[in-house]
Amino acid sequence: MQRLMVLLIICCMSACTRKLSFRESAIVPAAQGNVKFKKDKNKNYAIDLSVRHLSPPERLVESRDTYVVWAKTERNGLKNLGQLRSRRGLFSKQLKSELETVTTFEPRGFFITAERAADIGYPEGQVVLTTD
Repeated sequence: MQRLMVLLIICCMSACTRKLSFRESAIVPAAQGNVKFKKDKNKNYAIDLSVRHLSPPERLVESRDTYVVWAKTERNGLKNLGQLRSRRGLFSKQLKSELETVTTFEPRGFFITAERAADIGYPEGQVVLTTD
């Protein structure tokens, strides 16, 4: 009985978390990633985004300075969630990019653009990845 309760709790917790994958991109074909998000106890949305093999934005055909993550929301339009930071180093052969953030707006989808600056209110650059 106790095992059944633990299994039920785990299932309920994982059911609250949604996971979306990024589609293949012609702009950054090696890039793969996903976004997990869930509503927290404060009725905000905790977002955990991870992308692998995303080339540096300055190496794109249309060279840019940074990647910006956007959320599509049903009632509040597009929201800038922040700059996507990449980890590159001596022991990291994969380019790993991550963003963990919280928003008050319920996300319906996500996309990443290559931009000249991170603090913009509307996407201006090329869309490099988008969720289904």
